Amino acid sequence: MESGSDPDPTPAERPRGRRRREVPEDAAPPAARPAASSHGHGHGHGHGDGVAIHASRGSRIVLLALTLALLAATVTGLIVLWPGSSSAAPSQKLLAPGVEVLHVTVTEIPAARAPDQNMIVQAEGTSDPIDGRTVSVQVPPEIAVSGLHVGDRLRVLSVADASGQTDAAAGDTGSEGLDTGEDIVPGEAASDGGGALTPSGDGGAIAPSDAGGAAEQSGTAEAAPELYYYFDADRKVPLGLLLVLYLVVVALVARGRGLRAVVGLVAGVAVIVLFMFPAILGGQDPVLVALVGGSAMIFPCVYFAHGISVRTTTAILGTFGGLAVTVVLALVAGRPSGMTGTDGDAAMLLFGQTPTLSLSAIFLAGVVISGLGALNDVTITQASSAWELRAAMPEASRWEIFTATMRIGRDHIASTVYTLAYAYIGSALPTLLVASTIERPLLDTLSSGEIASEVFRTLVASTGLVLAIPLTTAIAATLAAVGTPRRNRRRELEEHLARF
Repeated sequence: MESGSDPDPTPAERPRGRRRREVPEDAAPPAARPAASSHGHGHGHGHGDGVAIHASRGSRIVLLALTLALLAATVTGLIVLWPGSSSAAPSQKLLAPGVEVLHVTVTEIPAARAPDQNMIVQAEGTSDPIDGRTVSVQVPPEIAVSGLHVGDRLRVLSVADASGQTDAAAGDTGSEGLDTGEDIVPGEAASDGGGALTPSGDGGAIAPSDAGGAAEQSGTAEAAPELYYYFDADRKVPLGLLLVLYLVVVALVARGRGLRAVVGLVAGVAVIVLFMFPAILGGQDPVLVALVGGSAMIFPCVYFAHGISVRTTTAILGTFGGLAVTVVLALVAGRPSGMTGTDGDAAMLLFGQTPTLSLSAIFLAGVVISGLGALNDVTITQASSAWELRAAMPEASRWEIFTATMRIGRDHIASTVYTLAYAYIGSALPTLLVASTIERPLLDTLSSGEIASEVFRTLVASTGLVLAIPLTTAIAATLAAVGTPRRNRRRELEEHLARF
């Protein structure tokens, strides 16, 4: 009786309790669950079965008109600025007469080495006419101390005298033995720590700077019967392997889209090599060439990787807006900032070969092209984010979509700005290290020479990038609209009836 002190549930209560356990009040009916799951899945991809995102017909017409106008302007610029055969810059020979590039593999490195002196290493030839033979190679000190190892593959120079004999075969002729014509100009002695290679004065061809000093270091001609000069490392095999690894990783991770992006990159590089380089060397305005060339690079890079759609076309418009801001800012701020473009050995060598070129304009053209990749990155991200947020918030206003997308954009701005800065710092690291050893104020250091050029490049490219984000976001938020096709209304009706 004690165990039964509590009254048993009435028959009317039992079914009600079981119903609450079987079907909770807040649970959706079974027929509605698949539809809700499918709807949520659609949001994850941005184009769910329940919500269709599209641009209005009028918006598409305006977008198409703007894109075609930009494409027509780009094609017109390519036609007008395309270099002809008459304006082609004369080519320069790499090597002086009697100088030949051969391939060797390092076999022996001396144990004792002076950090400020040229070094003689032993190597085995891997190309004709020295294949399989042991030769001596003179290596400049900056290469010797940077980590030369046994097994390294090198490209070396073989120098012939006026009689056609190589320098080693002719014996110790001194620096006069290298004078085979106007293209070879002997430099300082190797014992002074000078480099092994010197560009010639007239033709720009490369020749060893001395032979007499090298012969003195190596002893007599009989002790080193064949002496060659370091030219460069042979990087074809390792770089080829890295390229294959890169393509495999891209194919496995990004699959078809990643490989299409590589095709777009190849197309962009082709624009630079086939159009921009010849046009600038042919005398065209470098900034105008960079603007037209950058525009021509945008279309294949975006459409190859992401396909042709309203979303990607929105990104293209945003990229063009950022590109225009970068060009205008570079032109306006370049002269007051003293950006002459004359910093660095490459700029002076280019001016020596083609004195009619404007180095300041070439520098500004480089600023425009340098920020193009990051600019395209942020515009694609912003356009895609706006469409994804519209799919997730179909009832939100355009302003709400804009503000939500801009929150993503601000995070992207922060990361991209220091990405550009760090990239430029890495490329100018030797210059920064030298500057850090000089006693002068920080502002003077940042505003001097090559450092000022990198600061200018970072500021201009970052400004164009930052302003492209709200522009792309505004276009995408305006174009992204919610549609209610007939199949969506029918599904909503079925879900509504399933609740009863």
